[in-house]
Amino acid sequence: MPITKSAKKALRGSERKRVVNVRRKKKVDTAVKDVKKLTTTNKADAQSALSKAYKELDKAAKNGLIKKGAADRKKSRLSKMVKKLG
Repeated sequence: MPITKSAKKALRGSERKRVVNVRRKKKVDTAVKDVKKLTTTNKADAQSALSKAYKELDKAAKNGLIKKGAADRKKSRLSKMVKKLG
């Protein structure tokens, strides 16, 4: 446990940041999962879910939750899955 006043303050701040990061990560994961689920059925629905996933991945990369290269790689793989639908 933190002892000094500044350490206690830092702990409060990091807890708030953790909540925001967990929420953002969950949004990214569900968006990616939705695209993967829709790639087996409908291309139009998968395309709209893909744009939502792009948005969430870009926001996560902008805020430093994931690295830019990781976001780009995930976007590329998702688009390849949707393109395979024909």
